[in-house]
Amino acid sequence: MSSPLPYNRQNALASTIAADNASAIAGKIVLTTGVTQGGLGSTFVEEIAKYKPALLILAGRSPSKVQATADKIKANPQSAGVETRVLALDLASQKFIRKAAEEVLAYPEQHIDVVVNSAGIMAGPYRTTPEGIELQFGSNHIGHFLFTNLIMPKILASTSPRIVNVASDGHRFSGVRFDDPNFQGGKVYDEWEAYGQSKTANILFSKALAGKLGSKGLKAYSLHPGQALGTSLAPQGFTDEDLATLVAKDKAIGWNRGFDFRSLDACTATHVVAAFDPRLDAYNGVYLEDGNLSDDVQPTATPPGDEEKLWKLSEKLVGQTFEY
Repeated sequence: MSSPLPYNRQNALASTIAADNASAIAGKIVLTTGVTQGGLGSTFVEEIAKYKPALLILAGRSPSKVQATADKIKANPQSAGVETRVLALDLASQKFIRKAAEEVLAYPEQHIDVVVNSAGIMAGPYRTTPEGIELQFGSNHIGHFLFTNLIMPKILASTSPRIVNVASDGHRFSGVRFDDPNFQGGKVYDEWEAYGQSKTANILFSKALAGKLGSKGLKAYSLHPGQALGTSLAPQGFTDEDLATLVAKDKAIGWNRGFDFRSLDACTATHVVAAFDPRLDAYNGVYLEDGNLSDDVQPTATPPGDEEKLWKLSEKLVGQTFEY
């Protein structure tokens, strides 16, 4: 795949890419999920806040943690004047999601330019959402699927709408288990296959959005941010046992690339590209990494028609259809 952007592994930093795209950031209304301090989402919004967006809507499960990010933005002289708004959003609860979406639809602003679905959880024991959906799939994909579609009228009202779904190279662990997304109620649960299923879904969701709404001007992208130390991806704590099972899973599937830990600045570089760089306009629906297009989508996310199958499964799990 050709590379329309000048970024790569060596120079992809959110701080420099945000500066490069200052004119595209200025005046935009941006909604980002998962903005707890020290994570990918908070780093992303803190960097773009320096370039005069019109409004940053900061969404997260804990309003006090989200407020800490808003306070940091206001305390930085480079972004002190930027308007922020805190949105309470628990992506594991469809009831809570619907309430948050109603709040967004009632905002006085007529549109939202960019939605960055950055919130996510990783690994851990078998748990479910209140609706009985395996928690990683239910939070990482189903929660974002429902919330994004519910606020779609605001998104499509933008003159240049974009949706960014933060996936992972962890999609290698599993495709979507269309006949058994809940792992037989946990009986055959594997934490990494569950994580992989959710990340594959992020990629397929972006493809589906591009296919269904590209004609209405919507751009949608998924991305692998890279491995960042110390984020809240694994709120239950990432144990030595979790690491051992991850290494074993990679060995079992023949993945030998190891880990590539990076700074938060590097890991959010592709967020900025996906959200703002106009040179991506001709590449709707693609998967990105290192601040550029990627050829590294694994077979788990490439079967023809899976994006539509996932859309139908997602509609079934939220009890609502979204036709465009």
